[in-house]
Amino acid sequence: MRTTDFSAAPPQGRADAMFIGATKYTGPLAMWHTIRTWFPMVRQMKRMSGYRWHTVYYRFPYTIGTIAFFEDQDAMLKFARSRHHRDLMCWLTDEGATNATAGFIRLFTAQPHGYSNGTWRAEDGTMSHMPTWTPLSTETTGPRVHR
Repeated sequence: MRTTDFSAAPPQGRADAMFIGATKYTGPLAMWHTIRTWFPMVRQMKRMSGYRWHTVYYRFPYTIGTIAFFEDQDAMLKFARSRHHRDLMCWLTDEGATNATAGFIRLFTAQPHGYSNGTWRAEDGTMSHMPTWTPLSTETTGPRVHR
């Protein structure tokens, strides 16, 4: 069911902004050093207004990444300016390739509409199917959904 009401969705479903990033560390010692800044940074992020949810992922051998959701882009950018986040980014980048050899950050914003069903439905609770697919950028209306 298409919707613009995500009030019944879990925290990440209610977010309008998403961050995804990763850092490729130079080795286990650099990864270990991150912990000194990481836990205070996460505590600070969770206390900030607009924080919704986050998770961490690992890619062998030395890459750690984060996916985080925020109420809106302003909340996400306020976190990026926070002291602990700033300290970590400076430590990663100020010493050339001593601590990290690569990294990326991507910022995404949610469209006002999406899809919901089941427990996370915020409408009247009926489970109806969509009559058409969401249109692609080259279409004005999407094709009918075949049953």
